[in-house]
Amino acid sequence: MMLRTFMAGKLPVRIYDSRKSMGEAAAADVAACIQKLLTEKAEISMIFAAAPSQNEFLEALAARPDIEWKRIHALHMDEYVGLPADAPQGFGNFLRKAIFDKVPFASVDYIGTGADPDETCRRYADILQAKPADIVCMGIGENGHIAFNDPHVADFNDPLPVKKVALDETCRLQQVHDGCFRSIDEVPRYAITLTIPTMIRVKHIFCIVPAPTKAKAVQETVCGPVSEKCPASILRTHENAILYTDTDSAALL
Repeated sequence: MMLRTFMAGKLPVRIYDSRKSMGEAAAADVAACIQKLLTEKAEISMIFAAAPSQNEFLEALAARPDIEWKRIHALHMDEYVGLPADAPQGFGNFLRKAIFDKVPFASVDYIGTGADPDETCRRYADILQAKPADIVCMGIGENGHIAFNDPHVADFNDPLPVKKVALDETCRLQQVHDGCFRSIDEVPRYAITLTIPTMIRVKHIFCIVPAPTKAKAVQETVCGPVSEKCPASILRTHENAILYTDTDSAALL
């Protein structure tokens, strides 16, 4: 059940009574957006985030019977550098298990963990150009990042579509808090990420952010200045973004 909704700049902020109801509501809105777009285009492309914060949303979306998956191309927004190809912490592997193998997408393009990072960035930029995204489904990190654009590397005017970045300590600790790694020493130091302009130019953005660990980031996203110090704050300037929270992540609003 939605408890409250309000506007932060151009951004609708919705607060739900549980992670489950938040995920189901976001999935229903994404499904409606997909259906509308597929009345206008033969095929669409979607970019997905990989994180435990997306679990309820991805489960609800994959279970919907009213989506023509065979007309949708799937991409994702970030990946670690240097993990083994079969590592469960790999974001492509997370999404494969959560949704990519559950529904019959027209295609799925993985960033990959093992190839030369510069070549990976060039290759994925070419894919994004060939399959321009219509929808982004994302989260927000504990440090306010979107994808792996941590504050120290975030650039609202980034000239690159995809780039290799060094991860900050807060971001790497989040991976431990999420239960993906046992200690920060196991967390890779570098990743490939879609840049902020690549994601923000997509027409429809659905941002799903539960959990008490995200409360400070949500507060800064909604109430702080629009600045690279909180990369997610750029969502307040987007014409068609929605922020979904639960009572835990919205506790400081």
